[in-house]
Amino acid sequence: MSLAGDFAGQVVRWQASHGRSHLPWQNTRDPYRVWLSEVMLQQTQVATVLGYYQRFLDRFPDVTALAAAPLDDVLALWSGLGYYSRARNLHRCAQVVAAGHGGRFPRTARELAELPGIGRSTAAAIAAFCFGERAAILDGNVKRVLTRVLAFGEDLAQQGGERRLWTQAEALLPQACEPMPAYTQGLMDLGATVCLARDPSCLICPVRGLCRAAAQGDPQRYPVRSRKLKRTAQTLWLLHARGADGRVWLERRPDAGIWAGLYCLPAFGSREALEAAVPPENRRLLEDGEPFVHVLTHKDLHLHPVTARLPQGSAPSAGEGSWFEAAQWPGLGLPAPIRKLLATAA
Repeated sequence: MSLAGDFAGQVVRWQASHGRSHLPWQNTRDPYRVWLSEVMLQQTQVATVLGYYQRFLDRFPDVTALAAAPLDDVLALWSGLGYYSRARNLHRCAQVVAAGHGGRFPRTARELAELPGIGRSTAAAIAAFCFGERAAILDGNVKRVLTRVLAFGEDLAQQGGERRLWTQAEALLPQACEPMPAYTQGLMDLGATVCLARDPSCLICPVRGLCRAAAQGDPQRYPVRSRKLKRTAQTLWLLHARGADGRVWLERRPDAGIWAGLYCLPAFGSREALEAAVPPENRRLLEDGEPFVHVLTHKDLHLHPVTARLPQGSAPSAGEGSWFEAAQWPGLGLPAPIRKLLATAA
């Protein structure tokens, strides 16, 4: 039997007996639910997504409900998941599906990939799970599985290497459409539970006998990726301006950069800049809070909260913002560290 046929069959059989089947977005062919889970799972662990996924379905049970909701409501429910461009694209995609497709998702990977925020791999996952299309997925976990099975040594940081891996992934697909949901889920499960980035469990891997990297004795050599993002650090001073009535001053962040489009405490690059935004007569009352670090995927944010208690009629001069009462700000799209900071102060 060819590598392609043997590999696909092994993955499908293993998924049926050892793969994951308990996750709430499994065992459904509803493209809305599959799409929502695929977007949430990008760069985010399953354990984190579980609670968010159900809350989203409770609030937005279908694509038309999501399309009709204000963006701020979507961002508020997304708060804490990070990568907030996913939430904005999710909302925009729902509006396109509702207005341009009558509330029904297209049935092919090619058409799905034309929607906002849906890349090639996500489109293929939706098409395979929901419509049985023979379409290859290639997310981070699956890249790891396939490069090891094939001992694919080309650099995935180069477009040519990535393009040729796509071709290999398509060649490994089952010949029939019927096993596509199990095959696609099996690849995801292998990457998430067996073929780990560090210390892969090769002894229990169902495709160990086919895996060229295992035969070489060095599976962690793959995938090859020469260009890696370097971690950076940034320091921000956060102005926690509070009114005598308990209201808090919040501004909407720019549409690009950290926390794009979210409501946030005014943020500054230095304490001097923060002081300059406070009315002179109130600067002596500034209270420095405990600094803390918020870790993003490729950046550490060193955050320094400073509380300013401002009298009625006064406001920071940093930018366009508004006073929000204690009952209002929990419903806004806020970065996770800002939400936690406000909740602790309240």
